[in-house]
Amino acid sequence: MTVKAKFRVHLIQKAEDDSHRVIHLSAVTADKAGNEDWSKYTPSGDIRMHVTNPAAFEQFAQGVDYFVEFSKAE
Repeated sequence: MTVKAKFRVHLIQKAEDDSHRVIHLSAVTADKAGNEDWSKYTPSGDIRMHVTNPAAFEQFAQGVDYFVEFSKAE
């Protein structure tokens, strides 16, 4: 089974030497139309990722929503 959730980047911390980013995400709440279902089943949550791959950290923007999928690692 896979669990899908919607998270928003609320902060991106950039290293002084530009070697990495720390991406802070929080579960989306019903602040926008269409998000009521997400906040009903995932009322809160936080994710923090330390990313050192420039191609990866360039994919994230502050204030943008992203889907996150969780599935069992085999």
